[in-house]
Amino acid sequence: MHSALVQFQENVRRIRELGNLAEGVENLTTPVIDVSDILRAQLVFAVSALDQFVHELIRLGMIEIAKGNRPKTRRYNRFPMAIVTIESVLQGLPAETLISDAVRMRHSWLSFQDPSRIAEAVKLISSTVLWDAVGRELGMTGESVQTRLKLITDRRNKIAHEADVDPANPGFRWPITKTLATESVEFIERVAIAIGKTLI
Repeated sequence: MHSALVQFQENVRRIRELGNLAEGVENLTTPVIDVSDILRAQLVFAVSALDQFVHELIRLGMIEIAKGNRPKTRRYNRFPMAIVTIESVLQGLPAETLISDAVRMRHSWLSFQDPSRIAEAVKLISSTVLWDAVGRELGMTGESVQTRLKLITDRRNKIAHEADVDPANPGFRWPITKTLATESVEFIERVAIAIGKTLI
């Protein structure tokens, strides 16, 4: 499961490079050049990195449970499997590959960005009350962690689904600053590391 966190941190490293790119372009050009879309990309990619991290953490955690290296959860015991997966087990294909494929197939259309969805996914591999545990790691309440994460994901959704356009001012986008982008990336990184400490 540690490999999920390693991949997440590599993704964050690349996301930070986008911020450096924006700063470099800003320093080398005039204010006429708008770098705000690079900052928007940072925010979108940061939420995407968290989503991918949770997907991988759950997939690897379920494999660990199947191997007997983690305790089973009620949600794990009720995880639905396709008939084709069961047939593959009967044919002797490796269980690790089958579980991995089954989890990927079942979760392929889900996004784990919203705090409630992340907490629901975690129930597949742990009985931990996720946001309370993450809050303790971050020195915050679980509710405040969820609120801040939700604000970031809501902004990501405005960017990804609404072109970040302010509906009250057609033709104008919501403002974004380097500080907002940087703090959002840093918070998501802290959340993911806290989730990792809690579950790995």
